[in-house]
Amino acid sequence: SNAQKEASIWYFGERAGLDFSSGVPVTLEDGQLNTQEGCATISDASGNLLFYTDGSKIWDQNHQIMPNGTGLLGDFSSTQSAIIVPKPDTPDLYYVFTVAKEGEPAGINYSEVDMNLNGGLGAVVSKNISLHGPSMEKLTAVKHANGRDIWVLTHDWNNADFVVFLVTPTGVDMNPV
Repeated sequence: SNAQKEASIWYFGERAGLDFSSGVPVTLEDGQLNTQEGCATISDASGNLLFYTDGSKIWDQNHQIMPNGTGLLGDFSSTQSAIIVPKPDTPDLYYVFTVAKEGEPAGINYSEVDMNLNGGLGAVVSKNISLHGPSMEKLTAVKHANGRDIWVLTHDWNNADFVVFLVTPTGVDMNPV
């Protein structure tokens, strides 16, 4: 069984980063992210950086803004401004779910990144597809019991309800559970 190292590199805060791929954290000083709170990073299965985001911009592995990678509706001050999930059964496509500032109408959106574009550095191919709003500043994801699909969870605004979206090989189900 091969190790899955998709979460071995982190970029966060004020141009801070850590690489856990060797088993010991190594400081990274090449990141471009400058955020007070939420951010997300994704690597490939071998631990090689693919891209990272503060919820409003996406940087590629060379720390350059990805084509069409600005203007996402996440907010740098949201506690969890973005989360990145792979599209099941489609190795080079990723969804970047973003959340606006707490209670803002933009709420939860997603954008799609195709890593086959821009010479393998990726590009945003669809952006800011509205899912739900307003919402709290919370996002998380968990693998479905079927071992393939992914649940993306958030918390509704001004009540006790959770809002859950299913991600399958056919895409993001726009009808929350």
